Amino acid sequence: MKWLRLFWVQLTSMRTALLLLLALALVAIPGSILPQRPVAPIRVNDWKEANPAVADLYEALGLFDVYGSPWFAAVYLLLTVSLIGCILPRIAVYTRAVGQPPPRTPKRLDRLPESASGTTALSPAAALDATQAALRAKRFRVLRTEDSVAAERGYLREFGNIVFHLSFALMLVGIAWNTLFHYKGEVIVVEGQAFSNNLTQYDDFTAGAAFSPDKLQPFTVWVDGFTAKFETGEVQRGAARVFEADVRIAHVDGVDEQARIEVNHPLVVDGTQIHLIGHGYAPEVTVTDPRGDVAYSGPVVFLPQDGNFTSLGVIKAPDARPEYLGFEGFFLPTAVVDDQGPRSVFPDALAPELFVNVWTGPVRDETGRPESVYSLSKDGLEQMRTPEGAVVTFRIAPGQVIDLPDGSSLAFDDWRRWTKLQVSHEPGQWLVIASVGLAVAGMMLSLYIRPRRLWVRVREDEDGTTRVEAGGLDRADSSVGLADDVAELATLAGVQDAQAEHHDTQEDTP
Repeated sequence: MKWLRLFWVQLTSMRTALLLLLALALVAIPGSILPQRPVAPIRVNDWKEANPAVADLYEALGLFDVYGSPWFAAVYLLLTVSLIGCILPRIAVYTRAVGQPPPRTPKRLDRLPESASGTTALSPAAALDATQAALRAKRFRVLRTEDSVAAERGYLREFGNIVFHLSFALMLVGIAWNTLFHYKGEVIVVEGQAFSNNLTQYDDFTAGAAFSPDKLQPFTVWVDGFTAKFETGEVQRGAARVFEADVRIAHVDGVDEQARIEVNHPLVVDGTQIHLIGHGYAPEVTVTDPRGDVAYSGPVVFLPQDGNFTSLGVIKAPDARPEYLGFEGFFLPTAVVDDQGPRSVFPDALAPELFVNVWTGPVRDETGRPESVYSLSKDGLEQMRTPEGAVVTFRIAPGQVIDLPDGSSLAFDDWRRWTKLQVSHEPGQWLVIASVGLAVAGMMLSLYIRPRRLWVRVREDEDGTTRVEAGGLDRADSSVGLADDVAELATLAGVQDAQAEHHDTQEDTP
């Protein structure tokens, strides 16, 4: 029990909290230097292949998932407990201090940092009444005794200090809450198609350790249209001007809602944020096999490779017979062919064309294993050739049909735009934001509130003269305005032309 108490005392000291804060910053460094698996698993694999000598060691230490490692969680938890343990006793002390009256008047007011004295024509009671009323009007807490008035204000300074430190603990709690229960997914949706908030619908999905799929809010997003506009003038030609998606939200209760998503203006649906983070082109094609059957028909997502939206993609027709058909090529929104080869010279679809080559081979067995829709596996395939032996490559514009040597054909029917949506839910974000606001508010109180104590004593000498003594001190480093307050206090008590005197030493007050 003794060792447990000693451990708790050490853990909840401010020195330990500062050391843990430094430790947290140090252990987070690998997370900013090395690729992290939850964010970039492909980059992690590439890094491990490039550094095989230390890859296994780093993997064992959890350096590829720093923020999910046990040692990071241990430092994080200890820091949170330490901060809370530091703050709670201060709150108790502050609560007791607020409930206590101002300290009694010191015996020697002339030894305070600022003091003033003199005689008054007022009676002692009248002088004390005047100073007491003035101090209450200035929101001082006042203690009246037989021959003096003690006043104090500025308790909000310590309150701000406590709030500032408490906000850090709340921020850590909010970040932990968000890390455990958050989720974020990305999905590409073509115009005219829909996305349902279901795990199977996402192209990429990450979530916290405590996330459960049944926490996904049930809704469907229909992308009715996507508008993209670019600068056509000579200055900043091709620069983005408008990106917006017109969507329809289908809620679980059957009610539809029309909305618009713009860049940096997300849509919030049942506490879930939907951001617009990308867009591109999806050519609509129809593949007909040599038997005359439609092997594939619909839009195909092509991924942009540069600022003019030169887009790379593949068209797969696994149902083609008697052989598998695959197409690989580029979609150029504004296509030109010059000494640099085929390229797009503008991001908008002013003269769209497809540049394609064809692959063919034996029909593949269905294995059930997932396969990327953005790349074509060429195992067992070879490029289609003409009877003369030339590789089949061609360019095709919307509305055209290309007949291939084996009797199949590819029709470029039209094109649509696709949009990439990021769907995320961060339950602890509001607490983090609120903590930042509290930290700023607490800092402002700590910087601008001046704790101040003032005293005035009125007593009658043996010769019948009423003597006034006033003094004051600040509990902060700054004493701006203290001399004026002391002089004003003496003046209110009836001292003519009262002037405060500054002293370099001060008496400890009770």
